[in-house]
Amino acid sequence: MTKRATKLQLFLKDNSLSIVMFSLFAVFLIGLSITGLFQNNNERIIHGWEPQSYSKYITSGSFVEAVFENWESEFLQMGTLVVATIFLRQKGAADSKKIRGWNSVDKSSQHSKKGFIYTNSLSLALGTLFIISFALHAFGGHAQVNEEAKMHGEQITSLWSYVSSYQFWFESFQNWQSEFLAVGTLLVLSVFLRQQGSPESKPVNEPDDATGK
Repeated sequence: MTKRATKLQLFLKDNSLSIVMFSLFAVFLIGLSITGLFQNNNERIIHGWEPQSYSKYITSGSFVEAVFENWESEFLQMGTLVVATIFLRQKGAADSKKIRGWNSVDKSSQHSKKGFIYTNSLSLALGTLFIISFALHAFGGHAQVNEEAKMHGEQITSLWSYVSSYQFWFESFQNWQSEFLAVGTLLVLSVFLRQQGSPESKPVNEPDDATGK
């Protein structure tokens, strides 16, 4: 076995979790783009429009809106969880800090010599990704709404009219509510249930009221 092969194997082992997650992301994103292309072209054909090419579709408002409508909800719930767990507790939950006493994360932050941006970089990054996704959802959705309006011979709308519409907020809330349901469900289930070998679970032999990992 060569030294290069050994380094590659070590890299794959050390980063296997993120590699699998991003690989699944790529597979499902490609699946979304392919099925979305067929769905979008069916609509265009029905209204007497020419079908779009794949390259044209993935830069269209329809695809951009579909992708970033979901991304915004993911980054919102992750960022909220990161910040909320600083101040709030859930007795017995694996992802909560201990109910009483000092937590190691609090002790280390008190003696940190890093600046504000570094010490809050995780929440700042997630917040920035949420804002970017929210904006792209707005721009993509606006383009999609106007394309549909042209198909039906209706008047196009401004970006502000779309962002302030019931449709835009319906699209956002339908994803946001499910994200926070999932987070809340995980927090409560982790009080009573276990998954052997997973760091997202408390140790199997820990009592239900044991908080944190």
